[in-house]
Amino acid sequence: MTINSLGLDIQKTKETAEQLNHLLANFQIYYQNLRGIHWNIKGRNFFDLHVKFEELYTDANMKVDLIAERILTLGETPLHTFEDYIKSAKVPVGQNVSKDDNAVALIVTSLTELLKIERQILDAAGDANDEGTNSMMSDFIAEQEKTVWMMNAWLGKSL
Repeated sequence: MTINSLGLDIQKTKETAEQLNHLLANFQIYYQNLRGIHWNIKGRNFFDLHVKFEELYTDANMKVDLIAERILTLGETPLHTFEDYIKSAKVPVGQNVSKDDNAVALIVTSLTELLKIERQILDAAGDANDEGTNSMMSDFIAEQEKTVWMMNAWLGKSL
């Protein structure tokens, strides 16, 4: 086993960084979806949802930066082209979403996919003793679980 200057196994760190790049790609699609629904939302819920979507895309933008910086901290290069994001992403692309129910459902679907990826990274980071990545994933998961609960409540659905 070869250890890097962070005290982490180099091979496991490379694998974690690859998973983080996958998460980064998905977050970029999620972020762009949020921008689109923020711009295009229509209907009686416009004022409330327009503000909420801005809050969510601001948070997503911050998380994109945190993920990219973690990849760099681990000694790898973050993906940075939309071509790479589209190839890697599992989050659905929301095109021309303007109806409130559809917009909120897109958020739930997207966050559900992000949570799956984050839990995989959490497991891998734990196996690699990578507390920095582990802590970041734990924070993301806790916030996103609450958002999923709130969005499902708005939709009138339970988890």
